[in-house]
Amino acid sequence: MKIMVIAGSPTAESRTRGIAQFAAETLKQMNVEVLYFDVGIDKLPLFTGDATTAQNETVKKLAEYAEQADGFFVTSPEYHSGISGALKNALDFLGGKHFKNKPSAIAVAAGGGKGGMNALTNLRTVLRGVYSLVLPDQFIADPVNFDEGNVLVDELAQTRVRELTIQLKELTEVVSVNQAK
Repeated sequence: MKIMVIAGSPTAESRTRGIAQFAAETLKQMNVEVLYFDVGIDKLPLFTGDATTAQNETVKKLAEYAEQADGFFVTSPEYHSGISGALKNALDFLGGKHFKNKPSAIAVAAGGGKGGMNALTNLRTVLRGVYSLVLPDQFIADPVNFDEGNVLVDELAQTRVRELTIQLKELTEVVSVNQAK
C-alpha cells in the first residue's frame, strides 16, 4: 500500500510540514510506503492549463506519486479562510484520474483561536471535486501543539493524527481490496 502525504505550505518555517512529517512517520511505522511531496520544497510552476508544463520535472514527480498512491494524507495552513494557494496549485495539476475512489485524510495547521475549519471545508470541497473519498474525521492543529522547530509534540495532537492515519490505512485497504475484485 502506498499513501501520498502532501505538505501544503509554501513557507520555509511551517507547522503544516510538522503535521505532514508526523503523519508520514506514523504511516511508515504501520508498514505503509509513503510518497512524500512538499509544495514548499518541491516548487511547482503556476498551473495555467498549458500541456507543456507536464514535462516539468516537479510536475512529473507530483503526477507519478499521485498515480501510484492508493490514498492521500493532505495538509494545509489556513490562509484567508482557505487552503494555501501553493496547495491548490498542486491539486490543479492533478485530477479525477489521480484521486477517484481513493481515500484522503485532511489536516490543517491553524494560526490559533478558532481558525482552521474553513480551510478544512475548502480542502474537503476540492478533494471531493476530484472524486476522492475524504474521511469524515479531520484534524486541526494550533500553534501550541508544536515546539519551536515546528515539530508536532503535543500528545493529544499526536494521538489525533495517529487515529487519522489508522482510519486512512483501514479505508484504503478496504477500497483497494474491493477495486481488485
